[in-house]
Amino acid sequence: MTGLPADLPGLARGGKAALARVLSALESAPDHPELATLMDAASAAPRGMVIGITGPPGVGKSTLLGAFIARLRARGETVAVIAVDPSSRRSGGALLGDRIRIASDPQDAGLFVRSMAARRRLGGLSDIAFPAALLMRALYDRVFVETVGVGQSETEIADCADLVVFCAQPGSGDSLQYMKAGIIEEPDVMLVTKGDIGAMASRTAGDLRVALTLAAGAGAAPPVEVVSAQSGAGIDAALDRIGEVFAARAASGGLAGLRGRQARVWAERRIAESLGQAAADTLGPRLSGRESSFAEISRLCERARALVHESLKNI
Repeated sequence: MTGLPADLPGLARGGKAALARVLSALESAPDHPELATLMDAASAAPRGMVIGITGPPGVGKSTLLGAFIARLRARGETVAVIAVDPSSRRSGGALLGDRIRIASDPQDAGLFVRSMAARRRLGGLSDIAFPAALLMRALYDRVFVETVGVGQSETEIADCADLVVFCAQPGSGDSLQYMKAGIIEEPDVMLVTKGDIGAMASRTAGDLRVALTLAAGAGAAPPVEVVSAQSGAGIDAALDRIGEVFAARAASGGLAGLRGRQARVWAERRIAESLGQAAADTLGPRLSGRESSFAEISRLCERARALVHESLKNI
């Protein structure tokens, strides 16, 4: 591949343009050996945290992200965003619905926003969300991954982010639905959006605290905050709470284990998507119990494809 940085320092020097080229290459050839080497370097040099932002369509995830970005940039923190959008039925690309609602300055070197199409994925993410977030994590202080919108099966964000933030809408009456869907088990932080509504937002937060306490049993329930992107109320408190949860997970050693599991989950899915489930079932045991590098996955996929092509010649 020509025009791509050879290493992580080169990627950092190349800025937003270089990162955009690498992400485009990932979408077209995710198993390329040169990309695998760069991904392994990024995996070994985490700089920031990856925050999953999820919740039902219309809850205000993109508007809230805009408020988060403005506050974090004012604090001097660098920010990257992966906005996973619904796919165009004609082109297969992202419809850019979320990205256009996130204000971004092309001249701001400390902010990078990228839209990705969900395509055939039903989990609220795109095919390369995990490696893209890993790359951005090596370059930026905070990386946000915004899902398409969570339904009963769309909880893949837990396999991509260091922590998951779930957004709930005031007065939606969905607390029991969240419990039945199992979605309430995923978040590390719950945010009730549109806090400027007032009493209704406070009631929803109270309902969620009760539901989360019941779901947690003897464990600690995730914190619930009320935020308003319009007035700015609760934005600082929410960001601080996210930082506290991340710091506690890192201090306990849970962060390293989580990231290792995510790498193995992605490796198994990548093999299944590239070579089929039968190949994933056969190669899966080789990945169990250890972290697999991107370079190793690239070699496995390349060798398996060569064997398949060779066998097809005899049919």
